[in-house]
Amino acid sequence: MITPVSLKKGDKIGIVAPARKIKKNEIEPAIKIFESWGLKVELGKNIFTEDRQFAGTDKQRAKDLQYMLDNPEIKAIICARGGYGTIRLLPLLDFATFLKSTKWIVGYSDITALHVHLNQNLKVKSIHGIMPINFPKDSFENESIKTLKQALMGEKNSYQIKGHRFNKTGKVQGELIGGNLSVLYSIAGTNYDINTEDKILVLEDLDEYLYHIDRMMMNLKLGGKLDKLKALIIGGMSQMNDNQIPFGKSAYEIVCDVVQEYSYPVCYDFPLGHIDNNYSIMLGSIAELDVNKKGVRFVN
Repeated sequence: MITPVSLKKGDKIGIVAPARKIKKNEIEPAIKIFESWGLKVELGKNIFTEDRQFAGTDKQRAKDLQYMLDNPEIKAIICARGGYGTIRLLPLLDFATFLKSTKWIVGYSDITALHVHLNQNLKVKSIHGIMPINFPKDSFENESIKTLKQALMGEKNSYQIKGHRFNKTGKVQGELIGGNLSVLYSIAGTNYDINTEDKILVLEDLDEYLYHIDRMMMNLKLGGKLDKLKALIIGGMSQMNDNQIPFGKSAYEIVCDVVQEYSYPVCYDFPLGHIDNNYSIMLGSIAELDVNKKGVRFVN
């Protein structure tokens, strides 16, 4: 896997909106923080454009991202927010110039579509982490932002996490892959589908019906994607919905049921996803995961 060059003071980063529309005031706190790190910030020309719920048309969003991919002055690309729409850009993008001089691409949720393409087809690492839409309005550097800075600046992130009653113990090393469960489900069977063998699979999701969490987990299972994992990390399963006739299990209970036959370590309630503590991880890199009775240790 290719590791993009770490950032240093004076570097320029680009912010684009490959999915849902966003307003200037929603990213201003992030710009202030990036500039306080000594970075220069360039915005995509169409970043505040609106087309229905999208940040401009597919061509406009792709043009912004393509510019950032090709521009040698841009040393990292930060996705402003998720929502939906990134998958629509994949056929419109050319990564040839990017591969000659790779750079970090940052985001989570809908940005999973970019992460899996980088991982599966281009063999380039990327950062699953907080996006400008989530930065506090007062520009306070919370733990999620601090972990992003460490990842971008080339420092290892090491996390000590409380245990969860569903955890399965074990100690492994493996390459990180994954992201948003719904996005992974949407690319199954396509040229962007993931290979999970001998990988540490990371999953998170938001605002899904519980029965659909079960459906998507069963898709992973029946597709063989859970059989040969090194480990499974479950982040936030936030704001889940239920039907009038309850499904009868929480999201974590659904996952626990689906993976109960496997012997590899499983970690629940990892600080990642649509939650306050959305810590950065480097997808495509080797991570150490130690799930024991006292808690969880993660180094990436």
